[in-house]
Amino acid sequence: MKKNQQKKTDKEFKLSSWAINNKTTMYVAIFLILVLGISAYFSMPREDFPEIKETKIYISTLYPGNTAEDIEKLITDPLEDQLKGLSGVVEITSTSQEDYSMIIVEFDDDMNVEVAKQRVKDKLDTEKASEDWPTFNGAKVDPNAFDLNLSEEIPFLNINISGDYPLQKLKEFAEDLQDEIEDLSEVKQADIRGVQDKEVEVAVDIYKMMAMQVSFDDITSAIQRGNVTSSAGNLISSGQRRTIRILGEIEDPSDLKDFVVKSEKGNSIYLKDIATISFREKDKTTFARKEGKPVVMLDVKKRAGKNMVAAAEEIKTIVNKAINEKFPPDLEVVITNDLSDKTIGQVDDLVNNIIFGIILVVTVLMFFLGFKNALFVGFAIPMSMFMSLAILGALGYTLNTMILFGLIMGLGMLVDNGIVVVENVYRLMDEEGLTRIEAAKKGIGEIAYPIIISTVTTVAAFVPLGLWPGLFGQFMIYFPITLSVVLGSSLVVAIFFNSVLVSQFMTTEDKDMPLKRIITISAIVGGVGLFILIFGGEYRGLGSVMVFTAIMLWVYRLILRKAANYFQRNTLVWLENVYEKTLQGALKGWRPVVITIGTFLLLFAAFGGFGWSVGTQRTKIEFFPDNKPNQVVVYIEYPQGTDIDETNKITKEIEQRVYGILNQEMYMDGDRNFMVESSVSQVGEGAGNPNTDGGSSAEMPHKGKITASMRQYKYRRGLDSEKLRQKVQEGLTGIYPGVLISVEKDANGPPTGAPINIELEGDDYEELIATAEKMRAYVNSRNIAEVDELKIDVNKDKPSMRVVVDRQKAGELGVSTGQVGQQLRNAIFGAKAGIYKEDGDDYDINVRFKEDIRYNKNAIFNQKITFRDMASGQIRAIPISAIATQSNSSGFSAIKHRDTKRVVTVYSQLAPGYVDAAAAVNKIKEEMKNFKELPSGIQIDYTGQLEEQNKQQAFLMGAFFKGLALIFFILIFQFNSVSKPGIIMIAIFLSFIGVFGGIVITGSSFVIMMTMMGIISLAGIVVNNGVVLLDYTQLLIDRKKEELDLDDNAYLPKKYLLENVVKAGKARLRPVLLTAITTILGLIPLAIGLNIDFFSLFSEFDPKIYMGGDNVIFWGPLAWTVIYGLFVATFLTLIVVPILFYLITRFKMWLKAKFSNETHKPELATDIQEIGN
Repeated sequence: MKKNQQKKTDKEFKLSSWAINNKTTMYVAIFLILVLGISAYFSMPREDFPEIKETKIYISTLYPGNTAEDIEKLITDPLEDQLKGLSGVVEITSTSQEDYSMIIVEFDDDMNVEVAKQRVKDKLDTEKASEDWPTFNGAKVDPNAFDLNLSEEIPFLNINISGDYPLQKLKEFAEDLQDEIEDLSEVKQADIRGVQDKEVEVAVDIYKMMAMQVSFDDITSAIQRGNVTSSAGNLISSGQRRTIRILGEIEDPSDLKDFVVKSEKGNSIYLKDIATISFREKDKTTFARKEGKPVVMLDVKKRAGKNMVAAAEEIKTIVNKAINEKFPPDLEVVITNDLSDKTIGQVDDLVNNIIFGIILVVTVLMFFLGFKNALFVGFAIPMSMFMSLAILGALGYTLNTMILFGLIMGLGMLVDNGIVVVENVYRLMDEEGLTRIEAAKKGIGEIAYPIIISTVTTVAAFVPLGLWPGLFGQFMIYFPITLSVVLGSSLVVAIFFNSVLVSQFMTTEDKDMPLKRIITISAIVGGVGLFILIFGGEYRGLGSVMVFTAIMLWVYRLILRKAANYFQRNTLVWLENVYEKTLQGALKGWRPVVITIGTFLLLFAAFGGFGWSVGTQRTKIEFFPDNKPNQVVVYIEYPQGTDIDETNKITKEIEQRVYGILNQEMYMDGDRNFMVESSVSQVGEGAGNPNTDGGSSAEMPHKGKITASMRQYKYRRGLDSEKLRQKVQEGLTGIYPGVLISVEKDANGPPTGAPINIELEGDDYEELIATAEKMRAYVNSRNIAEVDELKIDVNKDKPSMRVVVDRQKAGELGVSTGQVGQQLRNAIFGAKAGIYKEDGDDYDINVRFKEDIRYNKNAIFNQKITFRDMASGQIRAIPISAIATQSNSSGFSAIKHRDTKRVVTVYSQLAPGYVDAAAAVNKIKEEMKNFKELPSGIQIDYTGQLEEQNKQQAFLMGAFFKGLALIFFILIFQFNSVSKPGIIMIAIFLSFIGVFGGIVITGSSFVIMMTMMGIISLAGIVVNNGVVLLDYTQLLIDRKKEELDLDDNAYLPKKYLLENVVKAGKARLRPVLLTAITTILGLIPLAIGLNIDFFSLFSEFDPKIYMGGDNVIFWGPLAWTVIYGLFVATFLTLIVVPILFYLITRFKMWLKAKFSNETHKPELATDIQEIGN
């Protein structure tokens, strides 16, 4: 026997041997990790989904009193010209609407948001400094650049204040809460809805003003010059320096009455002579109601990266304290739309799924390995998870559903390393009679490098996912990061901690636990537990766990121990023998070739069946899991130009229809609605859709919103909130012509755009809108079932009025076009003349015409422009009607750009029951081939969800193959061979039989995002098992070579090759089976949607069992993908991988024999070519 071979096959891993020799250090390390992990679990912020930080900069510009066309020409176009030259810009989109411009600049994913914002601001400053940039109220219009976090845009709760009080009094109560809430570090802002801020209004009587020959500028100038406090410098007198201050600010709005507006020839005209001064609410821009009753509402938005759950708890404390100590008893304060409840529910359900999975996994391990050995492996689960939580917490991550599912997914995978370690040490003690420490050192030495490599290769499958770009990358990246951290933690636990524990406590048989000992243990544990249960208060759950543990000790001692011993001595032995005979049979004669070909044919059949199933629409293609609504949101949009009072009036009617559906008898339990928790509505400010109006500060008087928040899934008594949403949608369809009504649900994941989104691009906007109308009518006429309701995002129905100034006549009378425009603007819109300060708050002083005159067309156009003729020195008064004509017309509701080009979008949601956006768009494309009314200057592009879907699908396919390439190269490094990595690559592709076969058989949807991630996860597990099996096979072959004194490059004779392949397969049967079973069991609770609340089970003795939920809808497709694939992959690992190894080795032996020049070539060749015998 050769010394180098002896050294090679008798392995010992130095790190694990060091850990075994330094057990005290390891025990301290275990304690520290447990403390840090538990601390991280309780301190990490809770979130539903991860926060998304877009690399977009928003530029909002408010320029009141202008049409969409003017905003485009004066604001949007100049800014876009500046911005398009920026480096790193991906896309620029903009919306120009009445009074308001919004430009969105999207940068590359690797661009720092703060750097991008500064670059944008520099460009804005350059444009703002130009001479022709517009001014408003005497100052240049100021574009505001900001970045936006989606989590900061959606309110996470509403506080509704109502009672028999004036709105301004309710507003004072709201302001008290607002001040305290906005002081919280977790809260970004709390906006007050349903009531206006106050202003000082100077309502001018146009007839008195003209009679006294006073101009609008006279009034604003008088207020601006009179309402001012200024400093005149320092006066030095008698050695003292005195600061001179001129006090002129008004102390009460009524002080304005005595301001002199004009004084000529000894006659003074006071402001009170021509105007009425009042301190009043501004014109209504917002309404808010709860269950149809008026309220003052606080929209509370959280700060990015902060703990929503903690914020909600602090806000509830503030509200309760105010109710008890400050507010009158008849004031009603109610919190609604609290998203933290949903977050807590989802996080708790996932934590309970983890606990359920651990219980199932440890139970299975107990039967395979015995009670004590199962605890060794089971110990790896909490240790790995707490270590992972400590690491993730240190990295600043939140505890969201992505991370928790990563832990669930890792549940089965992380026990792999522990199983392999414990099983190998157990085998050496049982079969070779080694002592604990010898078996631990040798056993871990044999499999240390394989489990390191298998862990690295599994992580390698997820490495490309860690480079996921864009919004979806930010959203999904936590999954591969968590899995990588969990697997890395499990490796550390297996090599260091498990090695110590097995070297100290492992036994080869589960000895009878002496009655005296079990009585002592159960008495102590049960007694302490009973005491805590009775007197422990909020810790009574711990007491019931201890009592349950004591009872389970007896259950194990009297029942389970015998069953587990029988399973190990009889069932497992029988299973190993059956497997041994099956593998031996599969390796005989031509069977290996037949089985291999048959497996590949099965793969092609699975692909073919999947293609057929998709083609017949039996299997639907989804982009992202289609969630059940936790909120049903009705967005209402009236034609542009609708007055807010009219919007509010019709919204009230729609509310009653919606509430009639929400409160149907089937959803009611007496007076309590068990489906809907609360309903609130908003009109005007705050009524926009965050996905389309995000960042907009426009007033939106033509928009309304009704939000119905569902109760948690577990309380809905099995009723479907999606069907409720569809009922609301059907109940509002076709009722209000001209009103756009969209019934949506809370978004699940990053925004993707509408499933059907068709952009028309061209220069002539009227032609674009007309073509969009024709296209909509044409597609509707084709009756495509998947299309819900096609809508167009802009129209030319915005009422407007054209005023044409006769320049020649105006010029002869000494009036310019600009004067006419300014006079009309002042008449209708008014002008800000200063600020009134009261109790630390600033209120605008606005000068405008009286309301009865302000909207009187005859009065406005017959008013006179009063000015002093510079040539004669005389005051002249020229009626506007003498130099200008007006006529009614219509304008654009908005003008939208994409990369500076005008676009109009035709869009639609999918009809109820349809989920495949690609299929719907393909049908539209097919029908559009026959659309003959498309002008030559207009281009069509299909964007929205489909564009994002194709992008993400391409990335996931690329990530899968990059992951495989990375795995392949790592395996070459491990095995110093191409054939063994090749076998494992083949096994990965063959596992698709299970994935696609399972989808076809069950008829479930292929969810692109989740199924593809499931396939990548599956690849990691297949690699893991394949590496451990092939490495051990090679180890046995090397040992046999030593025994036969063969060279490293020599091949074993066929007889010994078969023997060692079968022996390796039998030795690795338990780890491979356990890996599959534990991974499947870890995922089963989530896959089938079985939810048990273990916390309430032990604290309140109520398990709160229910089926389904948000988590199973979101994660189910991924879980089932792995489960389907693992069923087939386990067979592949145990049968097909050994067969492939055997065939390839025989083929290499045949090649060597054929081309070798050795003297014994004929004899060896004869032996090798017996493959058909």
